[in-house]
Amino acid sequence: MQLRLGSIVEALGGELHGDPRREVDGLAPLESATPSQLSFLGNARLLSLLPSSKAGCVIVAPAQFEAARARGDCIVAPHPYLYFARVTQLWKRLSSPPAGPAIHPSAVVDPEAVVHPTARIGALCVVERGVHIGPGTVLKARVTVAEGCVIGDRCTLHPGAVIGADGFGFAPNAGVWEKIEQLGGVRIGNDVDIGANTCIDRGALADTVIEDGVKLDNLIQVGHNVRIGRNTAIAGCAGIAGSANIGAHCTIGGAAMILGHLTLADGVNISAGSFVSRSILKPGHYSGIFPIDDNASWEKNAATLKQLHKLRDRVKALEKKT
Repeated sequence: MQLRLGSIVEALGGELHGDPRREVDGLAPLESATPSQLSFLGNARLLSLLPSSKAGCVIVAPAQFEAARARGDCIVAPHPYLYFARVTQLWKRLSSPPAGPAIHPSAVVDPEAVVHPTARIGALCVVERGVHIGPGTVLKARVTVAEGCVIGDRCTLHPGAVIGADGFGFAPNAGVWEKIEQLGGVRIGNDVDIGANTCIDRGALADTVIEDGVKLDNLIQVGHNVRIGRNTAIAGCAGIAGSANIGAHCTIGGAAMILGHLTLADGVNISAGSFVSRSILKPGHYSGIFPIDDNASWEKNAATLKQLHKLRDRVKALEKKT
C-alpha cells in the first residue's frame, strides 16, 4: 500500500513541509527508514540520528523543525509520537483485508450470551452463558470469556486471554484445602486492551473491575476482586494479587509484583521488577526489590535498610568531629 503525504495530513492534521504528492509505502524507525518510508522523532535525545536518516519524511515537534527541514520533507505536529500512533491506525484501517464473519465458525458462543452485532468473535473463542459483549469489541483467536462477565465497548482482547476464570480461593481444613466458590464476575469498561494470555480472575463475591481505558500487556495475572482504575497501563508479566485497588492513570512496569489488599493512589508509577508490599497513597515514581530470605532475617534486614540514610548522616557528623 502507498499513501500520499498530503492524504495523511488531510486525515490527521499537522503541517506538511515538502511535496504533498510524495508517496510512502511503509513506516520505519529513523535509523532504518528508506526514502519511500515515513518515520518520526519522538524523543529529542535521538536528534543526532536525524541528519543521517534516509526517511522520505519525518514527523517532528516544532522545536525540531529547522533540523528536519534541512534534511528533507517533514510533518510538524505538537506530539510526534502521538501523531505517529495515529498514522499507524490510519495505515491499518486502509490496509486491512475485508472483514470475515462477525463470529468465526469455530467459535463457541452460548445461546444465553449477548454479543453486540458489531462485535467480532475470532477463531476458537469461547463465550459462556450470561456474558455481555459491547459494540465494536474484538475477541482475537482463542479468547475465553467465562459465565456472567461483562465486556464494554470498543475493547480488544488478544489471543489466549482468559476472562473470568475462578479466583484462587481455598480454605484450609485439617491439612487439605476446600474450595471457596467464586461467585462474582469480571466487569470490563470501554476502550480496554487486554494482551495475549493475560488472565483476569472473577471475584469471590463482588466483581473484579477493570475501568475504562485500561491497557494490559501480555501474560499479566489479575487476581480476584482487583480493581484497576481508568487509563492505567500495565506491562507484561506483572502479577496483581487479590483485592488490590489500583488507581487511575497509573503505570506498572513489566514483572512488577503487587500484594493483595493494597491500595495504589491515582498517578502512581511502579518501575519494572519492583515488589509492592505496602499501600502507596501519594502519586509519584516508586522502585525497589529486596532479596528473599527466611522471614525473620528478612524483616530485620529490611528494618535496618530503612535506617541506612540516618546511619549515613550520623557517620558523616562523627567524621566532621574527628
